[in-house]
This record gives sequence, structure tokens and C-alpha cells, in this order.
Amino acid sequence: MKIGAIEIDKPIVLAPMEDVTDPSFRRLCKRFGADIVYTEFISSEGLRRGAARSCRKLKIFDDERPVAIQIFGNEIEAMVEAALIAEAANPDFIDINYGCPAKKVAGRGAGSGLLCNPTLMEDITAAVVKAVKLPVTAKTRIGWDEHNITILDTVKRLEGAGIQALTIHGRTRSQMFKGAADWTWIKRAKEIATIPIIGNGDIWTAKDAVKHFQITNVDGAMIGRGAIGNPFIFREAKALMQGVELPPPTFHERIHVAIEHLKMSIEWKGEKYGVLEMRRHYASYLKGLPNVSKVRDFLVREEQWQNIIDRLLEYEHECEQHFVEGTFDKLAQTLNDHSKRLVLEPAVTES
Repeated sequence: MKIGAIEIDKPIVLAPMEDVTDPSFRRLCKRFGADIVYTEFISSEGLRRGAARSCRKLKIFDDERPVAIQIFGNEIEAMVEAALIAEAANPDFIDINYGCPAKKVAGRGAGSGLLCNPTLMEDITAAVVKAVKLPVTAKTRIGWDEHNITILDTVKRLEGAGIQALTIHGRTRSQMFKGAADWTWIKRAKEIATIPIIGNGDIWTAKDAVKHFQITNVDGAMIGRGAIGNPFIFREAKALMQGVELPPPTFHERIHVAIEHLKMSIEWKGEKYGVLEMRRHYASYLKGLPNVSKVRDFLVREEQWQNIIDRLLEYEHECEQHFVEGTFDKLAQTLNDHSKRLVLEPAVTES
């Protein structure tokens, strides 16, 4: 897949997610194999007003490249101005959000709301492409609802406007994140497209990513919610693309990466928000580990980051004990079964 000077064969990509894909999480995902990462989406109006929260989202680091800054809005002038501000932050490319289904975005005619105004969507895209020197891409959905599946028209419009790649989430806006992503429409879009198509939606495991490459022939696979608390999915997907199935991360690795993630989050956002926004990750980091519910309940209520780290380290010891005891229990059961067989089975003598 080629976007400007970036050329990667079948990239596995981290999706832009509000309050998730901050620099701390992007850098972790990059370390575990993500080929391309995206910032959280940034309001064009926020950028042009110089809003601190919007401008802070522009910060990127060299160790996360290639990285895209994603912007959203519903006015041509504001989007052009935002794109120029984003370009000055020196990302590898700029992405336009035409997919966010949230009422506060789509309900105001931005994000997936622009699927109801394709001419304006086309005009915004063409104006942004013309204004900046960096490559421009976009992310969208297959349509507004089941009665308005417009993705094939969207592909042609955005291609004509000059984008260099398109990410397609396989749901409509009305679905939000419910139901199943429909990759048949992504496949059909890929068949008519002259630019790279990145598929997105319901990639929860490495096997999901490989399956969609095989079935749809997309150029890239984008992982969203499946990466929350699970940066290891990129490592696993990259290996599986090469025919190697890696073992899952150990509980030691999961707990220590969670601790590192928390420290990075605090460093970036400060103690209050660093602790708060990490809460969405713990369930996935610890999923399937023994007696996890009480630990998880503590982690999502505790406000002091030092106490969270202490509890995670304690839990690591608890897991060690659990698995050691489990190993001895299995060994004892095996020896017991073997002893019973020696008693019950007749002795074998040489003839």
C-alpha cells in the first residue's frame, strides 16, 4: 500500500479513537508492530480557535511514525485552515473523518453526517487536498443507514477529489457500533477503487485481520476497539501474516505493559486524566486471568496511581501462586491417575 512516500505491504493499522489513541497508546502499539497510527480526531473549529485541548492532540513523536493527524468538521474554510495547522505539526499524512457516528459530531453535519451531504463532503476534500502538500486520506462508513448504502458513490467522489487512500468501516451510521460490520461492501469498494482501501470493523483477533485480507483483498487492515488494552494484537497479526501463530502474552507481560501504559498516560495527561482514561484498558489487559473481577473493580475506582501499580504487582504475585498451585494440582492428579491404573490393570509378564 502506498500513501505518498509511505509504502508498506498489507499494513496493520491503529484506528483513530477519541480518548484512546493519545501518544502513550500510539507509541505502545507502534512498539508491538502497528505499521501506521492515527491521532484522536481533532475538531477543525478547535484548531482554528487555538483551543488548548485540540492543539495538544497535534503532538506526535518520531518513534510512532508513520503517523496521521485526523481532523473533522463541516465547513470548507475551517477544514482548510485546520489542515494547514495540522500540516505544520509535520505528520506523515492528514486524514479526514467522515465516519464518526456520535450525535455531537454527525448530528451537526460533520463526521458521518456528511454522508447525507456528499457534495459538501466532496468539496471539503478537494479544498483540503489543494491546500496542503502532504498526502490526504479519509475514513468513512458504508452509508447512513441500511436504506442508504452509498459507499460505492463515496469511493468515486473522494477519489476524484484527490485522496490517496480510503478507510472504510463496515457499518452504517445508524448502526453506531452495534451489529456486525459488513465486509462485503468493503470488498465491493475495493473492486472499484483505484486507490488503496483499508478495511475496518470487528477485527478482534489476529485471525480476523488475516481472514479479511484473504476474503476482501483490502490493502490494509485497521484495528480499533480490538486494540484497547491489547497492543499485542499487532505483534500477533504481523506474525500470522507470515504464517506464524504466536502464543498469547503471559500474565507477566500483560500486567507490566499495563503498568508502563499507566505511567506513560500520566506523563502525558497528568495524574487525574492519566488515571481516568486508563480505566477503559484494564478489562482487556487482564481478561481471562484468575479472580480478576475484584482487581478490576479496584482499578477502575482507585484515584491514586501509586496504589494502582501496587495492586497490579500484588495481582501478578497472586497469578503466580494460582498457576503454580494449578500446575501442582494437575501433576498430583496425573500421578494419582497413574497409580490407580497400576493397581487396576493386570501385570504384564514375559511369555
